Amino acid sequence: MSQELHPTADDGSLTVRRDGPILRLTLDRPSRRNALSHPMIDAFVETLTEAATDDSLRAILIRGVGDHFCAGADWVATNEASQRPRTGDLVRRIPHAAHRVIELLHSIQLPVVCAVRGWAVGLGCNLALAADFTVAASDALFWEPFLARGFSLDSGSSWLLPRLIGLTRAKQMLLLGEQVGASEAADWGLIYRAVSPADLDETAEELVGRLASGPTVAIGLAKQAIHYGQHATLSQSMTQELFNLELSCRTGDFKEGLAAFRERRAPEFRGR
Repeated sequence: MSQELHPTADDGSLTVRRDGPILRLTLDRPSRRNALSHPMIDAFVETLTEAATDDSLRAILIRGVGDHFCAGADWVATNEASQRPRTGDLVRRIPHAAHRVIELLHSIQLPVVCAVRGWAVGLGCNLALAADFTVAASDALFWEPFLARGFSLDSGSSWLLPRLIGLTRAKQMLLLGEQVGASEAADWGLIYRAVSPADLDETAEELVGRLASGPTVAIGLAKQAIHYGQHATLSQSMTQELFNLELSCRTGDFKEGLAAFRERRAPEFRGR
């Protein structure tokens, strides 16, 4: 994978770095609180699509440069009078852009960790919510400002929030536009954990390292089963689990797990 995709001075960039089995994605537009430009979103889609079929990867870590994670999509640039999009532009474009990023994060069979500092707003908030584990600095803020800006919900917020925190709290964030601090977000189950700002990087690294050393195929199948179960019956979910179990039992990591259990040692999974 390339180190940097679609960078320009004004549009920022998504920096992509391979670190062994870990794919590190960094939002690099600190002058705009890492608000996502069209090229950055396109790079996200391209990178995650490629990662989904890369058998050498075992985990993904997403973070932002500077004091903030992501201030959302750059609606200001999109709606400048000199380049206002024509009618129907959103309906044509967004399913292949911002919405596709959320779909890929949600469905990719690799564990995804987000490390959040400062603001996580709109699309930026939903990036964090679509990850499998989000760790945030204790002074971070999560905000869904769609209605405060005069337009309806976007990028999966109406699906993600009710499932994570229930309808009442979802309405509190989405209809009232209330900001939620990291500690409260962790208490609600909106994110995995809130830590001191000084401990954020170390905590995120420990977590992504732990996931990258796990049984990658089984983790991906477990992630798929959990998501499938959100819209299936108990019987349907157990049937899906059976098929996933059949696949995971054919992996080298399954054999290693059994051997480690018999030998009373920690397993050394290789992700295959």
